[in-house]
Amino acid sequence: MHRFRSSLLSYHRCLHSLQNAGPLCSHLKSRSVIRFSGPDTIKFLQGLLSNDVRRFGEPPREENSPIPTPNVASVVVPPMYAALLTPQGRFLYDLFLYRPPRPEEKLDRTGSGPGNGSGGSVEILADVDNSISDELLATLKKYRLRSKVDIDNVADDFSCWQRYGRDLSGKTPTVEEPEADSVGWGGGVDRADMSASHSSDVGWQWFKDPRLGCLGFRGIFPSGTMREFTDLLLRLKF
Repeated sequence: MHRFRSSLLSYHRCLHSLQNAGPLCSHLKSRSVIRFSGPDTIKFLQGLLSNDVRRFGEPPREENSPIPTPNVASVVVPPMYAALLTPQGRFLYDLFLYRPPRPEEKLDRTGSGPGNGSGGSVEILADVDNSISDELLATLKKYRLRSKVDIDNVADDFSCWQRYGRDLSGKTPTVEEPEADSVGWGGGVDRADMSASHSSDVGWQWFKDPRLGCLGFRGIFPSGTMREFTDLLLRLKF
């Protein structure tokens, strides 16, 4: 009992120190990225994982701005923490699922209009443990059978990052402005502005860790695009 209390006290001390440090941003080199793509992506994952993944296949929500921007849409699908189990319900692997920003939700390279649509194909990225990524990839392909879904290791193209410190668990882009709300207007924040501030210039965004708020933010970003973004992040005051 005494050992348990000591461990719990040590945990709270470490958590308090972490929340008051930084802000910090780390490249998670122990994580890898697997990509699912194809018309049967949602159906394949729905029948395989522990969570309901159908929300990743839903069309853009009405709250999204009709005007395409170089950043992510103002309302996006948050990531999901899911598990792959045996038929008997025993744990095999866990993974974080992300839906990348769709081309039609951003401006094209010329900046003159929205990008070309995905043609009905769905793409999902999975943040997985690098030490078992090959094993997981082989397992997923074994269950693919005739499903029209491509499963690839894209660790060379994408990297996983985590942002934490300075009590980020208490911050959210949907916090209302109490001063404006008190006079009956402008109670919400500018979602397009918040989208821009939480994303990179190529439309990839930070998300709250789907497990616990105190764990900060996570994200998958194209390799080679995070240097300037993280340098700016470390200069911000939260």
